[in-house]
Formats: sequence, C-alpha cells, structure tokens
Amino acid sequence: MRALIERSADPRMGYRVAAVISDQPEAAGLATATALGVPARALPAPGRGASAAGRIAYDAELAAVIEEYSPSLVVLAGFMRILSLEFVARFPGRALNIHPSLLPKYPGLNTHQRALDARDAEHGATVHFVTAELDRGPPVIQGKLAVEPGEDAEHLAARVHVLEHRIYPLAVRWFCTGRLRYAEGRAWLDGEVLSRPVLYDGIEDR
Repeated sequence: MRALIERSADPRMGYRVAAVISDQPEAAGLATATALGVPARALPAPGRGASAAGRIAYDAELAAVIEEYSPSLVVLAGFMRILSLEFVARFPGRALNIHPSLLPKYPGLNTHQRALDARDAEHGATVHFVTAELDRGPPVIQGKLAVEPGEDAEHLAARVHVLEHRIYPLAVRWFCTGRLRYAEGRAWLDGEVLSRPVLYDGIEDR
C-alpha cells in the first residue's frame, strides 16, 4: 500500500489513490495512509464464526463504502479476506490483487514455505485480475527471483516483497492509463491478449 501511494506522486504513473479501507481497525496501514495524505477508513469485519449471510452483508457494506469514492480500480493490498461472488460482481474487471507466488503455483496461504518445500529454483509474485475463483484471475505481470541455497521462508518473503513493490504500481499504472483491461475472461495489454503474464525485467518506465 505504501509503495502504491508513494509511486502515485510521480505524474508519469497516471493514478491517484482515492482512499485506503481496511477490515482491521488497528491496521498500521491506516495511519500510514493518513500520514501520506490519503483518506483512510476502517470497516471492521465479522469474526471467523460469522455466517455466510453475515459475510455477504459485510461485503455489500464494503462495496458501498468503496463506491463512495467512485474508483476506476479496486486494488487489494494485504487484504486477506476471501471476497464473495457478490462483491466481485460489483467491480467486474476493475479489481486487481497481488499474490506471493508464480501463479498458477501455490494459490492460497504459506506460499514461500511451499516453494521451499518443493525445492523450486524460482519464486516470485503475480499481479492478477480478481475473479470469482480465488487466485485464479487472469495474470498481468510477474516478478521472479532465484531461490537462494539455505534461505528460510522469512528471508524469501522479504525478497519477494521488494518485487511486489515494483510490479504492483506498474500494473495499476497500465490500467489507469488505459493500457490494461479485462475482457472476455482475459487480460489485455495494449490491445493484445496476454497469453502469459508480462515478466518484470527491472525496467519500470514503460
């Protein structure tokens, strides 16, 4: 979130962060957003024992709060709730997520340890459109790195975070400047279907 806000100060990025909304009232990101001049709101979520109806009601309230800001794009950054089908339908083709793995590998949690357990040579992160299927929306861009011998999940996660801070603002930039869109269940960049995600090569000014 901080990276997205800080990068938005560059006029070349072509986007502005309208608001930060968290389901955790104590989230440090709320204070960070406020300090960086971005409106921040907490909308406490129901606990783990909430009914399906309660979760759907929460998502409807969350969507209504988001719509107050009339965003072109909803960006999930550290938002760990699984969104309902009803929420996703409110923002068709207008929501992005970042996942700490080279999707389709390792959807869900504990991705870094799973990559280590599998002895993968490479690991990374993927920005993808949000769809009804968890972590299965069309991928947009990936950042890859080589897994270092003997590193643990915490060290690997820290290195992946660096990639996340680079590729996520790029994807947001592409969407908000009209280069990236979602149509026919696919991601499109510059008028062409992305048959595979763009591989981040360290060049950000493009």
